[in-house]
Amino acid sequence: MKTIGVLGGMSWESTQAYYRALNEGVNARLGGLHSARIILNSVDFHEIEQCQQSGQWDRTADILIDAARSLEAAGADFLLLATNTMHKVAPQLQAASDLPLIHIADCTAERLCEDGIRRVGLLGTRFTMSEAFYRERMQSHFGLDVLVPDAADQNEIHRVIYEELCLGKLVDSSREHYLAAIDRLHARGAEAVILGCTEIGLLVSQQDTTVPLFDTTALHAQKAVELALETK
Repeated sequence: MKTIGVLGGMSWESTQAYYRALNEGVNARLGGLHSARIILNSVDFHEIEQCQQSGQWDRTADILIDAARSLEAAGADFLLLATNTMHKVAPQLQAASDLPLIHIADCTAERLCEDGIRRVGLLGTRFTMSEAFYRERMQSHFGLDVLVPDAADQNEIHRVIYEELCLGKLVDSSREHYLAAIDRLHARGAEAVILGCTEIGLLVSQQDTTVPLFDTTALHAQKAVELALETK
């Protein structure tokens, strides 16, 4: 079994979900008392968030590169960046590390394509929804048509992530707002909706809506388990 190097803490609420999913995934495949081999470097999200808000993305890249190098030195075989938003600096991270990086947008897009989805809605932080690094990767590499909510919905979705979900607060009114935003994307032609922030799956699940949901945390962890257990 390969060792998974997890860059976590963004936020630690969703990193918990990754840890559980990775271990459950390995145990489902191997049975018994098997669990995943994981090395975790959990960064201080306060520092990352301050850099995000001030546009210091190069600084966030430096923090994650240092963390990735520590994982490599500790014996990780590949990297899992346990956040959607910080894939904005995935190119810098990959260029600075010799370890393979499982890109969260790629494994999500692959599953969408497997399921025959061509037009999809995207929920996430404002950075993920409004900037090009995530949507354009899905469009150019996989031919997906990616729809995002309007500005008002983006603002509320972003607020809930940082002011509630990253702090472990699950608020019913916020869930209703998310579900309404999902319905609006569906009405615009989205065949499914990506839960494109690793905390959103803590608030909204498939049982809450008939619109197909693709939880990036779950898909990312599944891909990592597959790679960890590859025998070739």
